[in-house]
Amino acid sequence: MSTEIKAPVFPESVAEGTVATWHKQPGEACSRDELIVDIETDKVVLEVVAPADGVIEEIVKNEGDTVESGEVIGKFKEGAAGESKPAESKPEAKEEAPKEEAKSDAASGEAILSPAARKLAEENDVDPNAVKGTGKDGRVTKEDVQAHIDSSKASGGAAKPAAAAGMPEVSVAQGERPEKRVPMTRLRASIAKRLVEAQQTAAMLTTFNEVNMKPIMELRKQYQDSFVKRHGIKLGFMSFFTKAATEALKRFPAVNASIDGNDMVYHGYQDIGVAVSTDRGLVVPVLRDSDAMGLADIEKKIVEYGTKAKEGKLGIDEMTGGTFTITNGGIFGSLISTPILNPPQTAILGMHKIQERPMAVNGQVEILPMMYLALSYDHRMIDGKEAVQFLVAIKEMLEDPARILLDV
Repeated sequence: MSTEIKAPVFPESVAEGTVATWHKQPGEACSRDELIVDIETDKVVLEVVAPADGVIEEIVKNEGDTVESGEVIGKFKEGAAGESKPAESKPEAKEEAPKEEAKSDAASGEAILSPAARKLAEENDVDPNAVKGTGKDGRVTKEDVQAHIDSSKASGGAAKPAAAAGMPEVSVAQGERPEKRVPMTRLRASIAKRLVEAQQTAAMLTTFNEVNMKPIMELRKQYQDSFVKRHGIKLGFMSFFTKAATEALKRFPAVNASIDGNDMVYHGYQDIGVAVSTDRGLVVPVLRDSDAMGLADIEKKIVEYGTKAKEGKLGIDEMTGGTFTITNGGIFGSLISTPILNPPQTAILGMHKIQERPMAVNGQVEILPMMYLALSYDHRMIDGKEAVQFLVAIKEMLEDPARILLDV
């Protein structure tokens, strides 16, 4: 029996997607729930699995094609016996276009890449000619490029110097200035659009403060071993910042609100987004009801989200609906910055690098581990007084962690 393979139903916030990789080709055997195709949206990569045991009968949408929610992308024949490897015959639409290019590439000795493999290679500065292809006629697949990247990381070397990103190793004549043009991924284009919109539509302002991290660092040192033994995970800084922000949000509801047209929406809960950097771009998974989470719960969830983000397996529901965001540029060495709002939220907290500095304490100079904090906020919703008091409340709770427990 032949059935249609359809793109997943996208949420309202996602208009369309792109066929990233076909993991199975026409005539190739598939097992029930086996991954057959990846659909990339501007937020996540969605996986489509085989509905039953059978074979791919036809590919309607090729790699790189744009698809809408629920659109037919291929046909599947249930119960049919297939081959263990891709069949020699592929759909005409998929074969005709690259045929002439493949011949010229083969004649020139250059690698032949699938669209998904080429995009992955460009994003990670991989020379296609350095990757051994395992596909039909020596074609380099996305899996081949990923294996090459993983191998390079394991050996301690970079896949390719940034200066020669994605270019063949050829001698460049003196005076020549090589360039390369790489189209934005859907995720990068979405990030760019949202950041521009945030700056154009919000009356954004940033207030700064600094926090003495010594009390938190001493607390971690004192209880780290016991914490790991009890919960099976290390105690980090983000859980303290999340709990401090949660308590501060309860005291200053405007910072936990959002703007919807001419309405101000006040949220009676705290869903805190934690910005995570990946090879594909920045994503912001959300810690739901952070008020009900302990430090260990927060640390475990952050590790889980971080792992999912790197593997591209975060669900759209895990990245929507936050009421406040925390971003940590300090892990990359940033000393101070002005984070951009994550619409429709009205504020975002920026953490930075911990750096020892001479500070005046009770008339004496002490060397203390200090961190600059930045709170960017929408002045349409939040007055400067509230923003400053909110940031001071976070500073006070971090410098005296007992305040978090006592809510004082």
